[in-house]
Amino acid sequence: MSQTAKQDADGLLRVGVIGVGVMGSNHARVFAGLPGVQLVGVADPDRKQAEFVARTLGCADMADVGQLLDQNVQAVTIAAPTHLHHEIALSCIARGIHVMVEKPIASTVEEGRDIIAAARRAGVTLMVGHVERFNPAVEAIKDAIRNEDILSIAITRVGPFPPRMSNVGVVIDLAVHDIDLIRWFTDSDIIEVQPQLSSAVAEREDIALLQFRTASGVLAHINTNWLTPFKARNVTVATRGKYVMGDLLTRQVTECFGFQPDGSYSMRHLSVGHAEPLRSELLSFINAVRSGGAPAVTGEEGVASLEIATRCLASRITAAPAQRPLRVAR
Repeated sequence: MSQTAKQDADGLLRVGVIGVGVMGSNHARVFAGLPGVQLVGVADPDRKQAEFVARTLGCADMADVGQLLDQNVQAVTIAAPTHLHHEIALSCIARGIHVMVEKPIASTVEEGRDIIAAARRAGVTLMVGHVERFNPAVEAIKDAIRNEDILSIAITRVGPFPPRMSNVGVVIDLAVHDIDLIRWFTDSDIIEVQPQLSSAVAEREDIALLQFRTASGVLAHINTNWLTPFKARNVTVATRGKYVMGDLLTRQVTECFGFQPDGSYSMRHLSVGHAEPLRSELLSFINAVRSGGAPAVTGEEGVASLEIATRCLASRITAAPAQRPLRVAR
């Protein structure tokens, strides 16, 4: 149980953002517009980017984490590169500051567990930023399959290579989202992993076909790559009573049900909300900080998804290069 954050005399919760690249700058934007929250400042070694974000949002900018923490912030989000998550999170927790760290929680499972243990000892809130859970289409799918006997899940998450990416492949960058969703949809651990990975054009794996079995017996499949010229984010869930299809980009969710022996069935479009996922996520984090309750995505859940992603990478089988057919002299 985390300790409840004390607010300033004016009732505002003082927050900061560490790392203001693409994701972190959006964190700062959302925080600047949340009621009851004061965005104190942002920290990033990229001075030009930090100054731009700070100037746009009317907050302070710092070159390093220590300067931001000296501003009496009570909660921060960490959107720095993954290999820095461990060091930064421990520094914040050591000062009793509540932390939301972007996925993945850390570079390794061991580092993730270190962060969890430190947060538990300090009594601070630790949340992991798996923003896809807050996508209204994902929430509609979760509601549609609640109390259903789930049989299989298939997820496609593909798109072009992101120029920002340099230190991880598609499993950590993309598939970890869907590993988390599979665990969340099924309320079950993943116990079997069968990965097929390939590096077609990038230094790290840029194609991944991942198959799983959960402890509850659900079969799941993730298809992800950086080779598709357009983004696609699709989820299908088959249960004994229905078949649910969701497009996470257009936020359209369709449910097929009432299957008959002649092959006929009924179909309907489900109601899907319009909230911005990141705003819902950060509101959830702030509410957990204020209440002292469990966050929507715990450190343990973040580590569990990272562990499965790591198992996928560890069991990689590098296929031998294709050989030219042998020519037989005649």
